[in-house]
Amino acid sequence: MSYAEHVAGHRRLAILRHLEGSPEYVSNASILQGVLIGLGLPCTSDQLSADLAWLREQGLARFDPAAEFIVVTATARGTEVARGLAQHPGVQRPRPRV
Repeated sequence: MSYAEHVAGHRRLAILRHLEGSPEYVSNASILQGVLIGLGLPCTSDQLSADLAWLREQGLARFDPAAEFIVVTATARGTEVARGLAQHPGVQRPRPRV
């Protein structure tokens, strides 16, 4: 696995964990980018868009890609991956919460 793939897995987990902890499992792309920066995972808008599209293709999140303002919702499977109840290739497995 390349460094870029490793970091992408961390970003995807961070996105899912934020959605899992948000009311109604929803957040917008701008907030998600700020969350990633705050976690030391800075990314460009293009990288975030690619990660969100990947999560959508994998069935872990949903949003309307044609919308002017992207609002992302975690799916049931996405929240399971965020909590570590399920694993998905391409998403870093979370460490146990103590």
